[in-house]
Formats: sequence, C-alpha cells, structure tokens
Amino acid sequence: MLSADFHIHTKFCDGADTPEQMADEALRLGLKALGFSGHVESGVVMDVSAYFTEIGRLQQQYKGKLDIIRGVELDNLYDPAAAADAEYVIGSTHYIDASHIGDQASAGFVRAGEHGDIKTSDVWPVAVDSSPEQMRVLGEQIYGGDYYKLSKDYYELEAHVADRIHPTFIGHFDLVTRYNDQMHYLDESDNRYLGPALDAMEYLVSKDIPFEINCGAANRGRKKELYPNMTLLRALYGFGGRIIINSDAHDKSRIAACFDKAQAAALSCGFRYTDVLAHDEDGSVVWKQIDLRGESSGHGNV
Repeated sequence: MLSADFHIHTKFCDGADTPEQMADEALRLGLKALGFSGHVESGVVMDVSAYFTEIGRLQQQYKGKLDIIRGVELDNLYDPAAAADAEYVIGSTHYIDASHIGDQASAGFVRAGEHGDIKTSDVWPVAVDSSPEQMRVLGEQIYGGDYYKLSKDYYELEAHVADRIHPTFIGHFDLVTRYNDQMHYLDESDNRYLGPALDAMEYLVSKDIPFEINCGAANRGRKKELYPNMTLLRALYGFGGRIIINSDAHDKSRIAACFDKAQAAALSCGFRYTDVLAHDEDGSVVWKQIDLRGESSGHGNV
C-alpha cells in the first residue's frame, strides 16, 4: 500500500473526525506522511488560524513517527491569500460562475443545507458537487438542459486553476461528473465533453503541476471510476503529466481507501511513478517520487 495521503478533511471543515483522530488512524495504518487539506471556500466555515495552530501542534506531537504537512484545499474562484500560511495547496474547481448565462441566472440556484435541506440563494458561484438537486437546477434551469455547455464552462475555468491560485497539485480534475453515474447528464465519451476536458488538461500539464488521482467518490460508493476517469488518465499519461494519489477522506475510515484501485489504474495507463510530498531535512516541503512497484526515487522543491 502507498504510505502517504495528502487530501484529508477534518471537523475543522466538512469532515467527521478531529485531526488527531485522523493522524492516529494514519499511524495505525502504517502511513509515513499525512497532509491535512481543510477547505477554504464559500459555504464551508473553517477557522483557518485555529486549524493551522492545531496542525502545527500535531506536527510536533508526531515528529519522527508521521510526517504531517499543513495544507489547504482552495477553490479556483477564491483568494490565494487565504492559503498564505499553508505548506501546500490543492487547487480544485467546485464551482461555476454561471452569472454570464443571462436572464436564467436571475432565478438563482439551490444549495444543500447542513441537514440536506434545499435553500435558495441569489449568490454566485454555483457548486457542481453539492447535491443531485443542485446539479439538476444548474443544468436544467440555468443552462437550459445543455450539460455539455455546463461542462465546457467548467473545464474552461479549470484550465485557469494554475494561473489563478498556483496550486501544488490539481484536485479531482473531472468533478463536474460527480453525479453522472446516477443522473446520466453527460456522455463522457462524447467529444463535446472530452474536447474541452482534454484542452484544459493539456494546458495544465504544460504548467508541470501534478494531477491528483482522487479516490473520494469511489471509496464512498458514489462513482465507479476514480477522478480522473480512465479515458482522461490515459490522456494524462500521453500528455506527459504527473500524478499524486489521494483518498479525499472525510473520516478516518476512508484514509488511503481505494489506493489499490488507484495504483492499478495508474500502472495500467503507463505511469510508473506517483509523486508524494515530504519535509526535507531543513523543514522545506519537497516533491519525492515513489515507484508504483515499490521503490523510492529523487526529490525536488515544491
């Protein structure tokens, strides 16, 4: 099993367990490195200062046993200043700013409340992964049923994630398909979908930023495939992209979950190495490579 996981959420944002509970479980599982990546985005209330303080405390507590790295997950549309004290940043696109659609946008959008209730709001942007109900309103009411236009807008925004927030790596690249297994709003083999996705991917590969193989939807039984799906993962290899494998765990039972599936998928697409993060001897966070067949390799600065 791969021994590092860098997409971890806790009670500080929308996770179920405390950072210490997550660290204890990671240690029990035999992990050597754990990266906390609290959400910094609209709709997720997180005390960033308290979060960083707690992760710093755990870094000292687990020193020599578990390499804990202090990160955040920052949405594409939000201010990079929110991540100023992070040691790494996941750059993710959860939202679309659909206000350009016109009169349809005046109807606002729906958003899942903390108990699953649906509330209306006239605030943009709009999440693509909040609930099937919200995705249906976004696709049917805002985009007039044109989910290919919706996905095109998503990937055109996704293409800017490197230039907007300068992330350490890119999170769940094809999150726009979050509900596609159950709602079937996109044919993921159709060029109307694949074309914009591949254009965005190729551009981001040129920035030399790793793409996350994200196990979150698969390990919670929400999707059959990982992010990116196999078609996009093969394309990523063809473009010369780099990968990092993460669980996107929101509770301790999901840490490193589906890593065997992700490792097999990466190998089948031609990848030999996955990138991981680590503290160097001077305390800097650096990239290292792990051979997917078991050997470690060199490193460089993040």
